Amino acid sequence: MTRTILSNAVSSGVSTKGQRKPLTVDLALQGGGAHGAFTWGVLDRLLEEDWLVIDAISGASAGAMNAAVLTSGYALGGRDGARQALGAFWSQVADSARFSPFRRSPLDVLLGRWTLDNSPLFVALDMMSRVVSPYSLSFGGANPLEGILAGAIDFAAIAHGPIKLFVTATNVRTGRGRVFRNPEITPKVLLASACLPTLFQAIEIDGESYWDGGYSGNPTMTPLIRESDALDTILVQINPVERPATPNTAREILNRLNEISFNAVLLKELRMMAMLRHSANPESSEGARWASMRLHRISSRLLADLGYSSKLNAEWDFLTMLHAEGRRAAESFHHDHQHNLGECSTLDLDELMEGV
Repeated sequence: MTRTILSNAVSSGVSTKGQRKPLTVDLALQGGGAHGAFTWGVLDRLLEEDWLVIDAISGASAGAMNAAVLTSGYALGGRDGARQALGAFWSQVADSARFSPFRRSPLDVLLGRWTLDNSPLFVALDMMSRVVSPYSLSFGGANPLEGILAGAIDFAAIAHGPIKLFVTATNVRTGRGRVFRNPEITPKVLLASACLPTLFQAIEIDGESYWDGGYSGNPTMTPLIRESDALDTILVQINPVERPATPNTAREILNRLNEISFNAVLLKELRMMAMLRHSANPESSEGARWASMRLHRISSRLLADLGYSSKLNAEWDFLTMLHAEGRRAAESFHHDHQHNLGECSTLDLDELMEGV
């Protein structure tokens, strides 16, 4: 499979080096299966900006994988190495899915729809996942991403690299999130962060079982505030916070429930930041730091138009479409808000306080 985007990924960038004083930023990356290719596009564009210096990244699920690939590539080859590593990773994801039975129907292909809702195998899996445990299936413990992660990421480079990495997984026993840091990151940790309990058996680490990190932090903001020197955090949001219409089919209802649950912890952390802006004790170093954080968000309305099933669609054309949309969203953010970075938040946190 030809991957022309890999050769263009590095050569297409226009460096802004020398035009702005370097600014240290953090990244917060949400998970969302194949929709993580949108985040790939965002990162690809942000890495072109030499004045943006990434100090730390927090991620869950697909966001954690993007973060680990970027951190590894950056440690080995700087910005260009990070961009090439991300492109190679998503290329391998698409290659591994070439013979996947999860394919769009001929009609969906003809009409240019990315949904798998009409795929017989997806419909069967969707129904089966609601009544059959992955522990009852011979393939319930296998994740096709395991081999890709082991080959695409240099975990030793992450352990000693310059970018702090925080990966969240949910402890099944306690229900609390555990944040894994650079020296602890392994393929198992990344698989745990992306372990959907209806599809895969829990991942065991240090005698504890873990599920998807999105249930307890998608992504977790706290370590970015406590352990990073940056005061600006760019949130790359995949899961829509709002939807205009009330879902009325079983699949739409389940999809919306998942979106709400995967956004809930993040919204609580952001509300806490909003409250601390008004009530933080200036004598408290941590409270003052929470209050002084500047938040920014990159998202796209396109993601709200994509259904749950498309998160399992790893076709190269779909991934590159999302990559292009991510670059477009990041370019729009850069055009509109580059002057706000280092000065003020562009995400209105006080809006989150309405009704609280």
